[in-house]
Amino acid sequence: MLDEMRMRVMQHTPRQITAPGLPEAGVLIAITSQPQPEIILTLRSQRLSTHSGEVAFPGGRRDPGDVDLCYTALREAHEEIGLLPELVDVVGPMDSLVSRFGIKVTPYVGLVPDYVEYKANDAEIASVFSVPLEFFRNDPREVTHRIDYLGQSWYVPSYTYDQYRIWGLTAIMVVELVNLLYDAGIALHQPPEHFIHLR
Repeated sequence: MLDEMRMRVMQHTPRQITAPGLPEAGVLIAITSQPQPEIILTLRSQRLSTHSGEVAFPGGRRDPGDVDLCYTALREAHEEIGLLPELVDVVGPMDSLVSRFGIKVTPYVGLVPDYVEYKANDAEIASVFSVPLEFFRNDPREVTHRIDYLGQSWYVPSYTYDQYRIWGLTAIMVVELVNLLYDAGIALHQPPEHFIHLR
């Protein structure tokens, strides 16, 4: 399974967004190397000025000294959840997106051992948790948000796993990953039967 996942990510041609002048960020989609792979997510601290209390992949804005956005994603994952960069087998990038705060975000898929003990940086992260990829495969959404984004309407699912709500940009990244890995066919550009319109 992991070899198939690796191949699919490596063969993927990521969508690139041309956005000169926008600040950039890199995030890490860490997938555990186990028979039933899981993705590592964080709940951001309520004390943060942006995305407070939201579920996100570990990552953050590019520093001037970062050699590239993959380095940014690994550096931030180390700072936020204590994941050592040398434990991450980086497979490749996924599609770039622009956040509602005008930041170009590029996610990188990396395989991590299943024995890692994560330690949340209390200044930024309230908790670290994992979700089986299989959970998303059948699209168990609770609601759909319509978001006008990149010049078109996106119909973005909102998922709840345990007490965590996974929505917005993070949900888009999850859906694009699950579609790539499993041919799940979860639509982001056409409305489901019922949806909520967010402006």
